Amino acid sequence: MSITGKARVAGVMGWPVGHSRSPRLHGHWLAEYAIDGAYVPLAVPPDRIEQALRALPALGLVGCNVTVPHKEAAFRIMDRVDQTARRMGAVNTVIVHADGTLEGRNTDGFGFLENLKAGAPAWTAGRGPVVIVGAGGAARSLVVALADAGVPEIRLVNRTFARAQELAADLGPGVPCPVTAVAWEERGEALAGAQLLANATTQGMVGHPPLDLTLDALPREAVVTDIVYTPVETPLLAAAKARGHVTVDGRGMLLHQGRPGFEAWFGRAPQVTDALYAAVFGD
Repeated sequence: MSITGKARVAGVMGWPVGHSRSPRLHGHWLAEYAIDGAYVPLAVPPDRIEQALRALPALGLVGCNVTVPHKEAAFRIMDRVDQTARRMGAVNTVIVHADGTLEGRNTDGFGFLENLKAGAPAWTAGRGPVVIVGAGGAARSLVVALADAGVPEIRLVNRTFARAQELAADLGPGVPCPVTAVAWEERGEALAGAQLLANATTQGMVGHPPLDLTLDALPREAVVTDIVYTPVETPLLAAAKARGHVTVDGRGMLLHQGRPGFEAWFGRAPQVTDALYAAVFGD
């Protein structure tokens, strides 16, 4: 349907933002549910992010997503944030309320868990330890989400051991399971007994080297997932599949993390379907 003067408008702020698939994602849902609305890319340089976010109410936008490099800055600009965003120290979803105030949420962990449930329905949080590779913003989201889901132990592996230590020290006291930093030289041994391995780095993405990790110690029943989705099957996932592991690629994380924002902005709880995958990733 065509939009009218009463259309509800949201968007995605990033720098750059031309690569974002979020307009395809939300555009598909808007068309599918025949909603009078629009979702647009908003290229905002880092030195203008506060100005841009504060302009949302004046422009009549109902909210926006926030992507790289603005998630941490957006957190500091919000009038209020939900508990998840507060623990992650970052915002990826902004809701403009009727009084013009800005609420920040973080749905990255939600998207990760929903993708994992869809791709590996037999996996349960209580099955055993989790190994997360990385110590950046994505790893932080995964630690909070998985700990809240009930995993018994999280092992953080990162090339720079100090960063893994910092993240473990920062999040450990606030989550209901042990979070332990593991030195890069011990990454192979860290896989022993793990029931989930998650890559939260850019290693394996197009233009980046593959993740340097041997899976020999990983139990065959463990699930392997990657937040990277370009390519869909990263070298890590290919190696895991060859060993017989259930693997979950990163595409669904992007799709599922968009659901709460869309519902808040446009009043409809959207579904992740095969048609949506085709619309967003069918280049």
